[in-house]
Amino acid sequence: MKIKNTFFVSAVFAAFAAPVTILFLVSCSEGKADPKAEAPPQAKVRAELDSNDFKVEHPDQFPLAVAREYKAVPALNVTGVVQPDISRAVPVVSLASGRVVEIHARLGDVVKKGQLLLRVQSNDASGAYQTYLKAENDERLAQIQLDRTQLLYSKGAVAKSQLEATETTEKDAKVDLNAALEQLHLLGMDKSHPTPIVNVVAPISGVITEQQVTNSSGVQGLSGANPFTISDLSYVWIVCDVYENDLDAVHVGEYADIHLAAYPEQVFKGRIDNILPILDPSIHTAKVRIEVPNPGLMRIGMFVTATFYGRQAETHAAVPAAAILHLHDRDWVYAPIASGHFKRLEVVTGNMLPNGMQEIVSGVKPGDQVVSNALPMQNTVEQ
Repeated sequence: MKIKNTFFVSAVFAAFAAPVTILFLVSCSEGKADPKAEAPPQAKVRAELDSNDFKVEHPDQFPLAVAREYKAVPALNVTGVVQPDISRAVPVVSLASGRVVEIHARLGDVVKKGQLLLRVQSNDASGAYQTYLKAENDERLAQIQLDRTQLLYSKGAVAKSQLEATETTEKDAKVDLNAALEQLHLLGMDKSHPTPIVNVVAPISGVITEQQVTNSSGVQGLSGANPFTISDLSYVWIVCDVYENDLDAVHVGEYADIHLAAYPEQVFKGRIDNILPILDPSIHTAKVRIEVPNPGLMRIGMFVTATFYGRQAETHAAVPAAAILHLHDRDWVYAPIASGHFKRLEVVTGNMLPNGMQEIVSGVKPGDQVVSNALPMQNTVEQ
């Protein structure tokens, strides 16, 4: 009987405690906020038949931006190479043949006009000095004979024809002597200090862009290869390949912007000097030559990008840069096409604009709406 009473009391207590426990748990749970309950419903995307067409359940989570109108001059970008202006390239000529005994400059050096480049031991120098000595002796003898003939003619001992012949001989001797002296001067020799060594100096100031000699090598004078070529690089040529379909954007006399790959932040101006009349038959491109003042940064062989500008401005669109999605080497934007429906459109972008805007060359027109930030939309699509 005692056991039965104990069981009855326990049952009554349990029945009474259960509602109290439930009320306590409910009151505790009411004191804490549930973040999931307060957050807006998650946007869900359902792809339509088109892989770039999506339906979003909560489109208000993706603010829209209206494409602005942007007027820009059409630009054509082509690649090119820095080359020397051949009209400013001067070969260094050795007037004497012989063997190189000294080299005082080498490829790539900057030289000044008159600077010693190399020395050549030459038999031409010895021959030129011997010719000078012979011409000097002949002229001295002709002068002595002329003086004697003039004396005899004054006394009536010789005929006038003999005097005239002697005068002609003396004049010819002077001509030969002057020619021998000129040859010594061309070889850089001093008649008072004869030497078989000929100095070769720089004819202009510039950079040595070609070198054909080494120590102890031979030079063949005017008939052989030039020892050096010096180029004046104060102006250089930019030679670009422009496709046949783009030639209407290039005009002789107009200016182009030059961007060096080595200095991408600097812009140089160059004038279109020539458009070669012959196209490359394999790729149908024409060589366009641009003359550019060289501030000293341009080196022969550098790669550059030349930008040619059209004559009339074109109307393009401008959208926030965040509205453009770079995906698979292409540029895209998301545009609304109906209530809750968005379409991913491929666009061609242009230049970056101030205030975080991006130029759109094609794919979007001024006045079109796009999602102002494409990344959250893309993340939602990928979920």
